[in-house]
Amino acid sequence: MTEPTAKPSVKSSNLQDSSTSANKKDKAYSRVKANRNQHDSNLQQENSAQAGVVTLLDKAALLALFVLPNAEGSLTETNSANINTANHTLINQSSTTSASDSSVATQRVALYRAQHQRTQQLYLASAAIRPTYLVQTLKTQFAEYQQYLLAQQLDKRGLMDTDAIERLWQQLHVVDDIIEDIVRHMPAQQPAGWQLTTQDGHNPLCFATVGKLKHHKPIFDQGSLNSYVLGHFGVSSFTYDRGYYIGHVVGYLFSCYFCAHLSISYGVTALGQDVVSDYDYASLETPHMVRLLQGLDGYCKKRIYQLAVICARLSVFASDKRIERMLIAEVNDFDKKLQQQHLDVLLLQGLMPDINDSTPLF
Repeated sequence: MTEPTAKPSVKSSNLQDSSTSANKKDKAYSRVKANRNQHDSNLQQENSAQAGVVTLLDKAALLALFVLPNAEGSLTETNSANINTANHTLINQSSTTSASDSSVATQRVALYRAQHQRTQQLYLASAAIRPTYLVQTLKTQFAEYQQYLLAQQLDKRGLMDTDAIERLWQQLHVVDDIIEDIVRHMPAQQPAGWQLTTQDGHNPLCFATVGKLKHHKPIFDQGSLNSYVLGHFGVSSFTYDRGYYIGHVVGYLFSCYFCAHLSISYGVTALGQDVVSDYDYASLETPHMVRLLQGLDGYCKKRIYQLAVICARLSVFASDKRIERMLIAEVNDFDKKLQQQHLDVLLLQGLMPDINDSTPLF
């Protein structure tokens, strides 16, 4: 009886030792596996970052990608350190005064990638994270709004339709609504590239400027309403005397409607494959562009046109025209014909014209 009871005891001890040993091995294996998984995860994150895979941000960090550091009325002052870091990176990529020795083409590609990744972040964000009516938040940093404020201050004679323009700025959130509607209806297409050349080498669409300019009016990335709008449909920049656009044909149509509404002469040609290197886009000739436009339904085109007209009415170009009318009004401050008659009377009388002269005309 003793021997049989002793053997199970030995076996139990052996099993216990084996179980303990197995547990130790399992724990060691688990640690090794966890380390390997962590290592693989780190490698995967590094590879994803190199491959351009987007890492989702929180609401403040997402908003920081769009807000310029010097924008007034920013809602993210409590996160100024993160915002300034993010925006300084974007501005350095898009600024024409960058100290970098890289070529214009390199600067342009860096700008395009930043714009593309930012747009991805916006559309991949959940509804709780995505900023509501983002365009209204960014209004104060837009060149169009700053020019409107300048024109409003100069309008001493009431020549501007201030109420209508002010109401449009107050309802700027409709821009986000129309963009969302367009994005839902536009068909999937490969990004297409084209060059937009406008009159006198100016930048009426206020593209983000890169490199040297013929007219020194640089625009920061996300520093204009049109830069914000076109960022949802592709990427764009302005160099020398033309705009370079790579994106959905919707952006091309927007640009055409915008220029046509303001009577701006422009020309469009396909963007050659060698113009923007290391960036994927299709260089399409006119027949292919026609086919892409035919793929848009009438509703989508109407919404694009509405968006273009709103942006055209609020544009820097339109504000400049209003300021020009003010200039003409100041030049024509008095009745020139009456003053000529007055001058002729004085000259006939042999009198020296004087500013304080009260000689009656009749």
